[in-house]
Amino acid sequence: MNNEYLPQNRFLRLRQVMELISLSRTKIYDMQAEGTFPRSFQLTEHAVAWLESEVAMWMAERVRTAH
Repeated sequence: MNNEYLPQNRFLRLRQVMELISLSRTKIYDMQAEGTFPRSFQLTEHAVAWLESEVAMWMAERVRTAH
């Protein structure tokens, strides 16, 4: 995999992830439960987030396997 662009390890909240990958909340959580999407991290009692680098690698893998 070409890692020319690997973002900083910053946290992305659900709305940011939805916007980035163009999938719904339900689909993201379904894929996470299936083990086909990166796991979220519990930041606080009521807040979860994903590592931007893990989401970016997931996206790159989708592109790689689509071609």
